[in-house]
Amino acid sequence: MSDKEIPASEVKRLRELTGAGMMECKRALQDSNGDIDRAQEILRERGLAGVENRRGRVAGDGVIESYIHGEGRIGVLVEVNCETDFVARTPEFRELARELAMQVAAQAPRWVSRDDVPDDVVASERKVSAERARQLGRPENVLDRIVDGMLDSFYKETVLLDQPYIRDDTKRVDDLVKDVATKVGENVVVRRFVRYQLGEEA
Repeated sequence: MSDKEIPASEVKRLRELTGAGMMECKRALQDSNGDIDRAQEILRERGLAGVENRRGRVAGDGVIESYIHGEGRIGVLVEVNCETDFVARTPEFRELARELAMQVAAQAPRWVSRDDVPDDVVASERKVSAERARQLGRPENVLDRIVDGMLDSFYKETVLLDQPYIRDDTKRVDDLVKDVATKVGENVVVRRFVRYQLGEEA
């Protein structure tokens, strides 16, 4: 499809759907022969590559978002960082911080990322999972794969970025963060969170 065959209305529509720049939208529509769904995939692929390239950049700005749930029974603070105060003030970034705080309130993760899980906890989970697999009569030659699968399930329950997103369980929380990083064009990092529940021991 040539440049002339792509209606400006389609470029505008793709921009509204993705938040990408006009030229990027136009190129994606050209590369997809005008297929808007494929163009969205192309932009996502290109955007995610950009996110990976930005991961090393310093994210020293951002917000601390609070969320109180259940008439004061659960309280959450979450710190989300980006590179500039301009992005920190955008609706997309603010909404991400809010969604993350709600996710923490609803799903009670223990850690932000897999890297935060202490080595002794991982070792203990591996040991328990291996023992459980043996009790179920699983053969030793597939034990490592079974244990890895059980460990993935453990991460999905306890690690914020691995958890299924509460509003759309086809997405992980990490996908949500990457989507916003793609839209705002900066490195976006979930730094830390704290969750309090009434009556819970510290």
